[in-house]
Amino acid sequence: MYKTAVYLTALLGVFASCTHQSKEPTETVVSETIENPTNAVLLSSDIVWEKLNPARGDESPQAGTIWGDRHAEVPTGFLAKFVDGFSSPPHIHNATYRAVVIKGNIHNNDPAAANMWMKPGSFWTQPKGESHITSAKGEENIALVEIDKGPYLVHGIEEAFDNGERPINIDASNVVWLNGEKTNWIAENSQAEISFLWDANGSKGLFVKLPEGYDSTIKTDGTELHAVVIQGDLNYTLPQNKETKILDAGSTFSATSKAVHAVSTPSNDVVLYIRTNGNIKID
Repeated sequence: MYKTAVYLTALLGVFASCTHQSKEPTETVVSETIENPTNAVLLSSDIVWEKLNPARGDESPQAGTIWGDRHAEVPTGFLAKFVDGFSSPPHIHNATYRAVVIKGNIHNNDPAAANMWMKPGSFWTQPKGESHITSAKGEENIALVEIDKGPYLVHGIEEAFDNGERPINIDASNVVWLNGEKTNWIAENSQAEISFLWDANGSKGLFVKLPEGYDSTIKTDGTELHAVVIQGDLNYTLPQNKETKILDAGSTFSATSKAVHAVSTPSNDVVLYIRTNGNIKID
């Protein structure tokens, strides 16, 4: 199912999404001062790991929840960690998921397909009910996985079904980036870039790229905001106490109301994956 034609179709679809969303007007998001801010951070070092599929015992990948609860009927984001050489048996899931490679090389495809290793910054989707395998190659292999509704379960391929969705694989080198001249989500004089990935059921997912030396704010107005560091180290200053945290890959910042996120990238470019049900303005 991940033939060249499907891949190109998926890529063109993402480009069309970018073009469409860049033309939509963006409402005034937030003022500079927020009373009772809900900003929060979760460092990668504080993530609690457990078996993703306990039925596989010691051969199971590890999972670390970032938001939600993959055992419940709620939107959930978690990190999945795979050992070098991991390869799952063919299986299906009861819920469609989206994923982003954070570290290493990950292959996710039909059981009979040749390996197509996705590098950090690559994005893919896995429709529920569709048979597939997941493999990993590298000293450390980690992906962000998110679902819109749990629980997240694994079933055998004898329960496979076609729910009408089609998978998407986008290599990091084929992500379409927009700057402040192409989208009003970014200030015209900003060097940041954005890529729209999906939009469904009132929420949306996107990449944000902040260049080395960036020191400004990301303003959001949603009641759901999760931003995961995919690449690089990000300095994030909490408005509640002005404490600055260093967020490495796999760390996240969030908010449950209008928020101003003071961020800087003193030593490297940073790529974020953001899930939100609101608008964003990048200065």
